[in-house]
Amino acid sequence: MPRVTTPDAALIAPAAPSAPQIAIQVLERTMHLLDALAQHPDPVSLKELAQATGLHPSTAHRILNDLVSGRYVDRVDSGMYSLGMRLLELGHLVKGRLNVRDAAITPMRMLHRMTGQTVNLSVRQGDEIVYIDRAYSERSGMQVVRAIGGRAPLHLTSTGKLFLSADDPRLVRAYALRTGLHGHTANSLTELARLERELDEVRTKGYARDNEELEMGVRCIAAGVHDDTGKLIAGLSISAPADRMQDGWIDALVETADHISDALGYEPSHAVSAA
Repeated sequence: MPRVTTPDAALIAPAAPSAPQIAIQVLERTMHLLDALAQHPDPVSLKELAQATGLHPSTAHRILNDLVSGRYVDRVDSGMYSLGMRLLELGHLVKGRLNVRDAAITPMRMLHRMTGQTVNLSVRQGDEIVYIDRAYSERSGMQVVRAIGGRAPLHLTSTGKLFLSADDPRLVRAYALRTGLHGHTANSLTELARLERELDEVRTKGYARDNEELEMGVRCIAAGVHDDTGKLIAGLSISAPADRMQDGWIDALVETADHISDALGYEPSHAVSAA
């Protein structure tokens, strides 16, 4: 971002901060309604919400109906409104991702300096992993193909296998039926029986591998990151050219993932599934 210079604070009085402008009116009205609901611990009537936001009752009612459909707002039998569970779900997702990134960035950089390879932090979204942070440099020896925000199927990635290994077997079978276990390379695990055997190995060893299953010429190893409830919330992985991957990095990878988990308040006795 460009650097912005400001006048000497002694010469002028600081201006009061102005609220950012919302380009789409209905979004601005929606935000006002959510803010108004947040001010009340108990359900609020349509009349009160319209008065608090300055909206016509029919406008407020129309927006609230859409928010109820999306579970962002709950409507109780008496026609009162309160914040919905979808906001709680999203809040937990944001909390977990922000916290894990904050806790992981320095250990990731240290692991990268030690191995010289790309270190990824990924989380699960449905049937895919999403890359949310990365430590790498020119000496990593390979081009980063999937940018931060990129996605990949669970069964083709080391981190994805961690999440599948934490699932109940019936959920793994449902995943296989849902996705068809399509492969990207000749090494991809496209048969449920082979995938289940590998997941058993992941559970036994405590880490997972991607043996050129997502991209030819690239191998990965991953270890899990857990939160204070014991839930698996992220995977820390090392990606390297296939001929450079070293099993000697596994202990450092696992220790780094454990260090991040410790920073999040994880205690092994609290371990639960990732579901």
